[in-house]
Amino acid sequence: MLFSNKASKSKRFLFLKTAVITTMAASVIAFSNGPVAFATSPKLTTIYHVYLNGTYIGNVTDKDIIDKLVSDKVDSAKKSIKDVNLKIGSQVQYIPEQVFRSAANNQEAVQTIQNSFEIQAEASAIVIDGTPVVYLDHQETAEQVIKNLKLQYVTEDQLTELETRKASAETTSTQLQENETRLLDVHLSKNVSVETVNIAPDKIMSAADAVTFLQKGTLEEKKYAIQEGDVLETIAEDHGLKLADILALNPDLTEETLLKIGQEINITALKPFIEVIVDKELNQQEEIPFANEVVEDSSMPKGDTKEKQKGQNGSRSVTYAITEQNGVTVKKDKSSEQILQQVVNHIVIKGTKAIPSRGEGVFAWPTVGGYVSSQMGYRWGKMHKGIDIAGPSNRAIKAADNGVVVSAGWGNGYGNRVIIDHQNGFRTLYGHMSSLNVKAGQTVSKGTQIGIMGSTGDSTGVHLHFEVYKNGSLVNPLSYLK
Repeated sequence: MLFSNKASKSKRFLFLKTAVITTMAASVIAFSNGPVAFATSPKLTTIYHVYLNGTYIGNVTDKDIIDKLVSDKVDSAKKSIKDVNLKIGSQVQYIPEQVFRSAANNQEAVQTIQNSFEIQAEASAIVIDGTPVVYLDHQETAEQVIKNLKLQYVTEDQLTELETRKASAETTSTQLQENETRLLDVHLSKNVSVETVNIAPDKIMSAADAVTFLQKGTLEEKKYAIQEGDVLETIAEDHGLKLADILALNPDLTEETLLKIGQEINITALKPFIEVIVDKELNQQEEIPFANEVVEDSSMPKGDTKEKQKGQNGSRSVTYAITEQNGVTVKKDKSSEQILQQVVNHIVIKGTKAIPSRGEGVFAWPTVGGYVSSQMGYRWGKMHKGIDIAGPSNRAIKAADNGVVVSAGWGNGYGNRVIIDHQNGFRTLYGHMSSLNVKAGQTVSKGTQIGIMGSTGDSTGVHLHFEVYKNGSLVNPLSYLK
């Protein structure tokens, strides 16, 4: 960037700039041939030919008319800017001419002259990639605007420390302390310079307005292709817009419009003129979660588990190299890592020894298909202790897990029922069967047919009533069926 550190806050100047060159009247005398000789006849009238920066722009009968016009424009310009020096007197020149009959029309001349020049002020332009974008009153103000852009994303102290470190060529080899952040660089995304220009005074911005303008930028048209599950509200939110913005950008859409996958909609949004790039390094202490390990043991019954080692999280000190663009992280790489505390994994021993009379702790669906026709809970004024399963593809009832039959026969309201002890704290009950295939004391494997679905006992239709007990307490079968 081409900035001067010793730039003085000098006063600005106002200039008159010719905007339109009018055609010189045929009666204008060529004054380049020498001084004008003035006649003394009382019939002669004096008119004044007006030149702006050497360019002829009209004639009037009274110089005060032009002087007042220029003065009014200067006064108007002074209202919008301060510390103004005038460089106007030398720019406006009058050449008198005596004529027998004046063809000057002051009103017409004033209008023509007023349209022929404009007031311009000396200003400092912030130029981005060769294009002037904003205009400030002084170079110092322009440089402050650039600094204020950076201060949107870093603190004054951070920026000062960075500039001091760069000036002294200090290295960043010292290790960061825990949770410490250090800036590596703060720069702008495009080439920026400050140049002196002449511009209409009303185009000069305040420092605050210039920062806002550079951040907001200009509208950039973007399209978005509708994806499965999209709704207008979430599309708007994801792109920093409101629903009303989306509808305004897409007149053919309404809140009730049915969106189609692949359909493109307009999501035009503001694009900043320039972005602030912050490179920094960050140290932070992180927890390292322990892993769960399972060790199989063929001497332990299947379904049994035993904790061998408790898990304990570890910790590490990590330094990241981070790049942010307008406050948004666009890159994050791990540059170093130090283990502070080692991880201790959680280890569980799992039995794999299959014992026909002992369950594995995971229950199979006890019917061939079907659905839950009634949940566990209060029903008809009393507790329904299990679930009802109806509508299977056939009526075979199967043991939900390995175990020993402890009861097989009539069970009052249950009708024909079977109770299996799975030898691991679980018992299951099967009710309302039309017939039974097992007897008490018999060992059954998971999936063994133990009866036929029916409607015996207190039943309103063909179904299986299925209950589960864990360590003697009734539990919901749906929590254990797989």
